Amino acid sequence: MADLYDQWAAKVHAYALRHCGVEGADDVVSETFIVAWRRLDVIPEDALPWLLVVARNTIAHRRRSAGRRARLDDALATRSPDRQRTTEEIATSRLETLQALRRLSAKEREAVLLIAWEGPTIKAAADVAGCRERAFRARLTRARAHLQAALDPHTTPRPHLQPVEEPTS
Repeated sequence: MADLYDQWAAKVHAYALRHCGVEGADDVVSETFIVAWRRLDVIPEDALPWLLVVARNTIAHRRRSAGRRARLDDALATRSPDRQRTTEEIATSRLETLQALRRLSAKEREAVLLIAWEGPTIKAAADVAGCRERAFRARLTRARAHLQAALDPHTTPRPHLQPVEEPTS
């Protein structure tokens, strides 16, 4: 692994510099070689193209995350400053969200929480969930629709959304 790093780190760093600038290049190189370390068994003999794909995917993931943060910042900035939610309103909203999450199947809940909290790509999330990308997309779409129906009072209730009992072990 040290040889791989010594041989290709400068090229991966140059690639990262071109695509995300000085502020993110070191992190991209680090993340790229963490992936390489975890996937040593699949790195081809000509490792540079493989490493650059990992770097490209890492940069894309970072951009998506930055976009999500920017949208959240924009949403928070456009909130009316004269109307702050009370602690009770926040607690009620959280409770409603938790109850809606409990109504999802375990696999749907895993899909929503995986994307919301860890923010991986759909492909990476599918790998984590142990299914194909297409199946994960379908699962996530269903989960989002079920959550929307459970949280939006203007949506017709769906009787098939029943609380999911947690397994006892």
